[in-house]
Amino acid sequence: MTAGWTRADWERLADELLAAVRPFATPGHALVHLPGPESRSGRWSDGLEGFARTFLLAGFRLAQGDAQDHAEWYAAGLAAGSDPRRAAGRLGPPQNAHTSERWPLPDEIPQARVEAASIALALHESRLWPQLDGRVQEQLVDWLGRMRRVEVPANNWLWFRAIVSAFLRSVGADWAPEDLEEAAARTDEWYVGDGWYTDGAGRNFDYYNGWALHFYPLWLSRISGEPPAERHRERLRRFLEDAQHLVGADGAPLLQGRSLTYRFAMLAPFWTGAIFGCTPLSPGRTRRLANGVVGHFIGAGCRDERGLLPLGWHRAFPAMRQTYSGPGSPYWAAKGFAGLVLAPEHPVWTAGEEPLELEQRDVERVIGPPGWLVSGTRADGIVRVANHGTVHRGPADDPLYARHAYSTHAAPQVGGAPDVALLDEHGRPTPRGAIVTLRVGGRQAVSRLEGERAVTASVLHGPWEVRLVRVAQPCRLRVSGFALAGEGGDGWARRGELTSRVTPLRGFTALGVERLLGTDPFGDPAFVPYAEMDARPGALYAALVTLAREAPGEVELSVGGDAVEIRFPDGELERVELGPELVRDLVGGEGERLGHPLG
Repeated sequence: MTAGWTRADWERLADELLAAVRPFATPGHALVHLPGPESRSGRWSDGLEGFARTFLLAGFRLAQGDAQDHAEWYAAGLAAGSDPRRAAGRLGPPQNAHTSERWPLPDEIPQARVEAASIALALHESRLWPQLDGRVQEQLVDWLGRMRRVEVPANNWLWFRAIVSAFLRSVGADWAPEDLEEAAARTDEWYVGDGWYTDGAGRNFDYYNGWALHFYPLWLSRISGEPPAERHRERLRRFLEDAQHLVGADGAPLLQGRSLTYRFAMLAPFWTGAIFGCTPLSPGRTRRLANGVVGHFIGAGCRDERGLLPLGWHRAFPAMRQTYSGPGSPYWAAKGFAGLVLAPEHPVWTAGEEPLELEQRDVERVIGPPGWLVSGTRADGIVRVANHGTVHRGPADDPLYARHAYSTHAAPQVGGAPDVALLDEHGRPTPRGAIVTLRVGGRQAVSRLEGERAVTASVLHGPWEVRLVRVAQPCRLRVSGFALAGEGGDGWARRGELTSRVTPLRGFTALGVERLLGTDPFGDPAFVPYAEMDARPGALYAALVTLAREAPGEVELSVGGDAVEIRFPDGELERVELGPELVRDLVGGEGERLGHPLG
């Protein structure tokens, strides 16, 4: 963890990131064509994204700091990009100063609706608006005005439209109150309790909770000059009680969900809590966490040799991107600099750093809405999550959402198989369907897999997860552990001092390891340890899954009746009740009692 960073260090890093993108800008600075694979929206849109997201970083930098060079550079881009006289023309790199630099319109290319919000937010925070001449202000009002009541998906995109309308109102332009009202109303519908939102209908739990659904409602009040709604403040406060425990002691965030290439954008809700006075964290702990996350990525080489943030996690790894991700997408990391709007004398910049709870003791936590058990261990600083409730609206087997286990120190593999898999006759995982939560509490979580109609339970304590599985039909069953890029053998994988293991506890007859190339953001090759066997309906199977820097120790498991007792190496005892009601879900009757021989 990077300790001791001051506001000056953050300003220096922002300046370095902004300077690095300038060689890739068009002559008028309106489009920033960064190197990397194009998004599905095309190069023109990607150029706007490169401008808008770096302008957001400049906006936070300018809010309290003296950085006139940034102001002048982005003012020129605002004038050129919003100028309708620069007809569409050629969409590739400009050949001379007279080639078009016009931005795509928000009602012309959908991705421009995302970037419009960053431009509006940056205009507000940078204090540039009064410095622009009247013609440029009119151009920007016309360009942003195309966002009013424009069609957007029913998810976090509603806030892009609302933020733009709030900015238009703040400068005396025509705006759409319905944009604000709809965003707030729909977001209330997506609130599922305990500080957690789903991104649109369903159970889409990921970082969009923090860098969008908590961030924008409060920031809208800042743009509007009105007190924030108390429900938004209280929800963020509750969310941060959980979110602080999803970061490793070395600043590594949990690798789960889409858009991970935004990296330290996940700090946005922590800064927002400090800005709006709705955080359970002390100022010193907030800065400790922020310093740790940014320091983690910078120390891991997230900037390339040109000083750019490439598509990837640590280093460049474009395979992890989504189809909407372009070379400018990683600069939503700008949200991780939102704390720069706080004055230099704010306690978050002046207080001494305070350690995270994980640096002082082991952490075990239940996060009910997404169906997560969390276990962080002080000895190695690793956080592990057992997932029994998150379902993405995309493919049911999306490894970013559908795994049973996630961590701050291991990655879901691009295109990887589920970590509880029923294999077909060719040894390939069959589509398993979504996770249906049955119960989550204490150290235990139980869920059912649609499709195969299997029940899985996790008992998570310290570095140990005991994974219990029951299936409804005869099959080849595989339970996999965490993937690590480095080396591996039957039942284990290793990266440096970190080891991933799968240890049979009941029923499994074979250990193996899968070797993968091009799937892991930490490097190549990656190894996925597993245990498997021929399973029969109603019988109980158990394996120990660990990710740790030390040997896992011996876990004892005993089965009797419809209960399982687990004794962990530290002496802790956990009893799991898997009663007949769960068996009925699988086999339509009382089924086999757990104490029967497996045969």
